[in-house]
Amino acid sequence: MIVPIGPIHPALKEPVRLKLQTEGERVVKAEIEYGYVHRGIEKIIEGQTWQKGIYLSERVCGICSYEHTQTFAETIEKISDVDVPLRAQFLRVITNELDRIQSHFLANSTFFKAMDHETLFMHVLELREYAMDSIELLTGNRVNMGWNVVGGVRMDADERHFKPILENLKKIEEGFETTRALFAEGPALALRCKGIGLMTKKEAIKGRAVGPIGRASDIKEDYRIGHYTYDDHFDFKVIRRKEGDNYARTLTRFDEIPESISLVRQAIENIPDGEVRTPADLKSGYAMRRNEAPRGEVTYMIETNGNLIKNISIRTPSISNMDSCAKYMIRDVPTVADAVATYASCDPCVACAERVAITNEHGKTDIKRIDEVI
Repeated sequence: MIVPIGPIHPALKEPVRLKLQTEGERVVKAEIEYGYVHRGIEKIIEGQTWQKGIYLSERVCGICSYEHTQTFAETIEKISDVDVPLRAQFLRVITNELDRIQSHFLANSTFFKAMDHETLFMHVLELREYAMDSIELLTGNRVNMGWNVVGGVRMDADERHFKPILENLKKIEEGFETTRALFAEGPALALRCKGIGLMTKKEAIKGRAVGPIGRASDIKEDYRIGHYTYDDHFDFKVIRRKEGDNYARTLTRFDEIPESISLVRQAIENIPDGEVRTPADLKSGYAMRRNEAPRGEVTYMIETNGNLIKNISIRTPSISNMDSCAKYMIRDVPTVADAVATYASCDPCVACAERVAITNEHGKTDIKRIDEVI
């Protein structure tokens, strides 16, 4: 029989429709239907200045909002040959890694909620608040930060910001190992996670899985490797696992958090003096830029015409991760409840997946399935 979940359902953070084909309780096949949160944000950005474009790019995804503005800014900087001051690059790393910490905590808390484990759900959200407080202290906002500009960052920071951020990181570390152990060593959770939602490395490559979802299936890509700031000034380890199940995806996110804490500390301890912004004049041209958002690869392709954005194409991580989830992870899980938990384990974001605008011959926007235009 077919079991529909959504588009509006208590188990889903955002409207999307899952169609589960079952034999008894076992799920043998899953399909995912998009089209309920369509915004056409790329079409809206066309014809705007970079100042308006970067503002709109931050609203592609709420949880990965910071990385969208950084990737937008770096793409424009590449077109316009702008050298970003080193101090601004370090401030971007601090903000990027704080954002990764809070995103991973939120993703895991959502997974624990789907597993009906209220204790871990609340513990993880409590730790997340220290990262959110640090982001607010540094940028003035908790979600849409308005922190990046073309040429650097909007404001400087000093010891008044760095000292409480380091104190918050210490508080995260104090509760982190206990919280991680509750999941990693909990026998009841292990029974519902290990071997559930399996995706092999070959399937992850075929499904174009990215970020912690791909790395939990032993894919090595992390686009911080190859980024000019990270390569030249920071040391960190790429976290990978081989199991490719719900357990591995959750632990991959957990184990990336200490690496992000280390990167923030390195940036604060070694931040150079200097300016935080270089004045920039937008040139005409085309460039592409990739970065590692909390959920995985974010790619911006921008063509400019003088001071205006002529064309923009954005590739977000959620579309490939959600497709991989439907094609490979949910297939053959023991129960419908496990299908819901598996969906949550891939950290889906429907809003950023459904950002494409398609216009027909009459100039009207057509809403089409995302996989028809990717």
